[in-house]
Amino acid sequence: MYAKISLLKISTWTITGLFAVPLLVVFASMANFDTQVWSHLLSTVMGSYVFNSLVLAIGVGLGTAVIGTYLAWFMVNYVFYGKSLLNWLILLPLAMPAYIIAYTYTGMLDFSGPLQQFLRTLFEAPFNQQMLPDIRSLEGAVLVMILVLYPYVYLLARTAFSEQSAQFTLVSKLAGLSRFQHMKQVALPLARPSIITGAALAMMEAMADYGTVAYFGINTFTTGIYRTWFGMGNATAASQLATMLCLVVFVLLWIEKSSRKHHSRYQSRHAGSIKAKTTTPLKSAGLFVLCVIPAVFGFIIPFIQLMWWSAQYFDKGVFIDYLPLLGTSLKLAFISAALIVSLALVISYCKRRFASRKIALASQFVGLGYALPGVVIAVGVVQVSGAVDININRFTLAFFDWQPGLIMSGSIAILIFAYAVRYLSVAMHNTDTGLERIKPNVDEVSASLGVNTAQTLQRVHIPLLRASLVSAFILVFVDVLKELPATLILRPFNVNTLAVKTFELASDERLIDAALPAVSIVIAGLLPVIFLTMSLEKRRK
Repeated sequence: MYAKISLLKISTWTITGLFAVPLLVVFASMANFDTQVWSHLLSTVMGSYVFNSLVLAIGVGLGTAVIGTYLAWFMVNYVFYGKSLLNWLILLPLAMPAYIIAYTYTGMLDFSGPLQQFLRTLFEAPFNQQMLPDIRSLEGAVLVMILVLYPYVYLLARTAFSEQSAQFTLVSKLAGLSRFQHMKQVALPLARPSIITGAALAMMEAMADYGTVAYFGINTFTTGIYRTWFGMGNATAASQLATMLCLVVFVLLWIEKSSRKHHSRYQSRHAGSIKAKTTTPLKSAGLFVLCVIPAVFGFIIPFIQLMWWSAQYFDKGVFIDYLPLLGTSLKLAFISAALIVSLALVISYCKRRFASRKIALASQFVGLGYALPGVVIAVGVVQVSGAVDININRFTLAFFDWQPGLIMSGSIAILIFAYAVRYLSVAMHNTDTGLERIKPNVDEVSASLGVNTAQTLQRVHIPLLRASLVSAFILVFVDVLKELPATLILRPFNVNTLAVKTFELASDERLIDAALPAVSIVIAGLLPVIFLTMSLEKRRK
């Protein structure tokens, strides 16, 4: 039994140690400061990197906070026509990656797009007149990211509003406050930690984005890391830029964690629930329109446009080229998800079995991978794989007078490793939550019957964790399917995925050709949204 327990600990420390190496390599790059390169960056593009990244993050944070909060308030406090439908529609933008909605709106709103052509015809304007602001701008990037990221705030704000006691509403009425005054003076301050948490998560997603800003031609830290690495050929400077980006992400993480603490403190004091107010038919229609607008622009219009383009794509008779691409993406996502969920289960079970603070801290550190941009993970992984290949070649040359060349770099294995570093936290969240629901006396009974650790996990915990494991698998599967920067940097030369192909075709302005792989990603992204919505509906009932 102790041998099994030791093996469990050794496995956990091995996994966390391996996954921590790419993160540590990125941070360690600051020790090798290249004055000449940094002088060049500071005098040319560093200012735009900092300014654009901050404007993007702050703009997305404010926009998602406003939209997510008003949606949550109306959905919790009012009964109106179409509310049950909105419970589904509002969350649909979660299935739409920001880079895909950026390509779609560019095709629709660009100078030669259908909307501008219609407006020129309608107003009899010259054919060379720009009728709309350029969507491929910093403001356009902020807008498209708000449209797909507002559900982060909505979900947390809705939970916060729904958990507030009805007694607060009663006291506000006795004090002569209107419903708006109650929201402003009572409900919003109580929900503020949750709103800040959601906005911080949206800001982290905005800071991590590569596909949208690269397509729009905006200088941010993520595009800067890519250009410094591949354009200037300086991996060290790219790592140092990645470290600077990590520092900003860590600040947002600290804000998010602090807000969660306040959230739990506030909510634990309140009981009861708010009774939603029934509205008149006119007001009901107004609320429905107001609440459906974000979903219309964040999912429905782009999805319809993608489907229309996909129909044209089918007409070209090149669907046969799409099938191998789909197969590669699905196999890569399936293998990665199965491996990541298995590793997460080992770590989560070890934490449960031993309750070790050191193991908990190690798992939290490797869990930072999800908060970091994919391009940062890729920088660390490439340097690690390169160092491993160099040392393997030195060893074989010294002892066998032979060099095998690149083994790890540019391999499928190293790409899957990067996915694991990035998405291990997603799977661990589900396995940790699932194990917390299983009472400790289950382990005690199993031990008293002489069942060892491995058998307890196999025969008892895994069957009880089936729902959590399936949920973790789906989430990781879809995340891997959508991952762009890490795949773009680390994939082997003969391997292509839906996300990379979509990016390549869109970059070549072949938006119609990019529609079919983009639709495939969106449809796959609907799976976790459906599961999430069903779970929320079940909880409300």
